[in-house]
Amino acid sequence: MSKANSSTDTGARTEEPDTGARTEEPAAQNAYEDTAAEREQERVDHAAGERLSTAPREERPETGSESGTGVPAMGVVGWIRWFWRQLTSMRVALILLFLLSLGAIPGSLIPQTSVDDLKVQNFKDQHTTLTPIYEKFQLFDVYSSVWFSAIYILLFVSLIGCIVPRTGQFVGQLRSRPPGAPKRLNRLPAYTTWRTEAEPEAVREAALGVLGKRRFRAHAVGDAVAAEKGYLREAGNLIFHIALIVMLVAFAAGQLFKSEGGKLVVEGDGFANTLTQYDDFKSGSLYDSDSLAPFSFVLDDFVGTYEESGPQRGTPRTFEARVKYTEGADGPERKSVIRVNEPLVVDGTKVYLIAHGYAPVVTVRDGKGKVVSRNSVPLLPIDNNITSTGAIKVMDGYRDKNGVKTQLGFKAFFVPTFAGHGKGQMFSQFPGAEFPVLALSAYRGSLGVDSGLPQNVYQLDTSKMKEFKDEDGELLKKMLRPGEKLDLADGEGSITFDGIEEWASFQISQQPGNGWALGGAIAAIAGLAGSLFIQRRRVWVRAVRGADGVTVVEMAGLGRSESAKLPEELGDLAAALITTAPVAPEKPDVPEKPDAPGPSDDATNEAGSRPVHPADAPAEGAEK
Repeated sequence: MSKANSSTDTGARTEEPDTGARTEEPAAQNAYEDTAAEREQERVDHAAGERLSTAPREERPETGSESGTGVPAMGVVGWIRWFWRQLTSMRVALILLFLLSLGAIPGSLIPQTSVDDLKVQNFKDQHTTLTPIYEKFQLFDVYSSVWFSAIYILLFVSLIGCIVPRTGQFVGQLRSRPPGAPKRLNRLPAYTTWRTEAEPEAVREAALGVLGKRRFRAHAVGDAVAAEKGYLREAGNLIFHIALIVMLVAFAAGQLFKSEGGKLVVEGDGFANTLTQYDDFKSGSLYDSDSLAPFSFVLDDFVGTYEESGPQRGTPRTFEARVKYTEGADGPERKSVIRVNEPLVVDGTKVYLIAHGYAPVVTVRDGKGKVVSRNSVPLLPIDNNITSTGAIKVMDGYRDKNGVKTQLGFKAFFVPTFAGHGKGQMFSQFPGAEFPVLALSAYRGSLGVDSGLPQNVYQLDTSKMKEFKDEDGELLKKMLRPGEKLDLADGEGSITFDGIEEWASFQISQQPGNGWALGGAIAAIAGLAGSLFIQRRRVWVRAVRGADGVTVVEMAGLGRSESAKLPEELGDLAAALITTAPVAPEKPDVPEKPDAPGPSDDATNEAGSRPVHPADAPAEGAEK
C-alpha cells in the first residue's frame, strides 16, 4: 500500500485511481487545477479534523471597516463575550487550577485560625514583624480569604462554562453519523489501496461487517463506507471536568457544613454527643448544632502494647480503645473497638482514636485526715515515651489548720518507666507503665478559676499562690511511687499517689462531602486516563469499479492527533477486508511505446494489485 501520488512545490500531476490512461493537458492548466484541488482538499481535511473535537470554536470579532485599521469593533457586549470566552477556555481553567494549588501552600505552612488558635497566637508572639503582613493578606485564614474564594469561584464558573457547550456538542455528535469520505483519500495520513475482482457492493458490505466487529460506528455513504471510533476520549475529557466540579462542590460543602471536636476520656468515663461535652468544638459557617447525631459511648478499657527490645523498642504494637456505645436516646448498647484509622461510625459521624496517656489517681486530705478530693488526673505527654506533665487542682472543700477555706495546687510530672535515681534526668525510658513515678510540688492560695477568664486545666497559675516549704525552707516537692504520699507542711494535710489509669483522646467529626470528594477524585483519574490514552479517529473505505472492470478499493484513516497506531490499525482492517475482497492477480506487463500515452507509475502504484502496509508507505512527496 502506498501513497497514490507525489507532489512538488509547484503542484504535481495527480492520477485518478479509476482511470487506466493518462490524459495530456497544457502544463499551466494542470498546475492551476492541481493547486486549487490541493487547497480545497486541505481545507476539507482540516475541517474534518476539527469536527473530531467538541472544543468550543472561537469566533473572530468583526473588523472595523469604517476606520480601515483592522482593529476589532467591540462594544460592551463584545467585550463581555470576549471575557467569557477567555474565562471558559481550557488555558484559563488550568491557570486557575494552578493558582488554587499555589494558594493552598501558605494554608499548609502557616498556622490557621480555623485549625488551632493557640498555634496562631504563638506564631504571632514569635514573629511580630511578619504578623501584620500575614494579617493583611489573610494568611492566617487562607481558605476563607477573599483572594482564595475568588480563585475558587472563578475556577468553578470556568469549568461550568467550558463543560456545558462541549457536552451539547458531544451529544450532537453521538446522535449524528460519521461524515462521508473526502474526494481524495490518498491525501489522508494513513492510506492504502488495492484492486480486487469482488463487486463494489460486496466490498462495502464486507467493510461494514469488519468495522462493526471492531466497534466502529459505520454506515454507507455513496460509494464509500464512513466509520468513526474513540468517542470515549471526549467522554473521558468531560468526565474529568465534571469530576473537578464535583470535588470543588464537595470541598465547599465540607467546609461549610462540617463539625469537628475533641474529647479526652479516662477509663470508666463516657461521652455524649452534645456541645457541652466537648473539650473543643469547631464547625462550618452553615452548620446547625441541632444536627449532631445522638449517640454516647463509655471507654471500658484502653490497650496499648509496645516493642520490648531491639531498635524499635517502644514502638506501639497494640493501640486500641474498647468502648460500649448507644445510638439514639434509648438504643441498644453495643460493643466496639476503635483503632488508629479504624473509627467508630455512628449515623454518619466518625469517632477517631488520636492520642493516649496516663491519669494518676490521687487522694487529697486536709489536716484532720478528711478526704477532700479523690480522682484521676489526666496528664499530657511531652515525648514518645509518654513523659507527662500537668496540674492537680483542689478548688473546693479544703480548709487549712485555721479552718479557712483555701485552694490547693500541685505541679505534676509523671514518667511511666523511671530510670532510677542518679541515672540522668527524670524522663521516661519506655511508654509502658513498668516503673511509674509521680513528682509533685505543692502550692496554696487562689487558683484564679473564679476570675471568669478561661484557664488551661493542664497548667497551674501560681501568681496568686504561695509555696509550701520543706524543712530547709525550699519548695516542697517529692517523687512518689504508687501507694506513697506527700505530707504538707505544718500538718496542712497530704496527697497520696494511689495508682494509674489510662485515658484516650477522641476526635468526633462529621464531614458531609468526603464521599463525594473521593468519588470525584476516582472519576477524575478515570476520565483523565481515557482522554490521554484513547484516540478519536475516522476510517473510510471506498470501492468503485475501474475503467478495466476491476474494483479499486481505497482505505484511509484520520486521527484527532498524530499517532503511530493509526496506520497499524488501518493495516489490520485492510488485512481483515482482504479475506473477503482478495487482491486481484497481476496482469502481465505490456511494453509501452516510447511516445504513446499510458498509465503512469503513480497510477500503477495506486491501483496496483499488491497492497503495502500504511506504516511502511512512503511519505507524500517522496521519490519512488
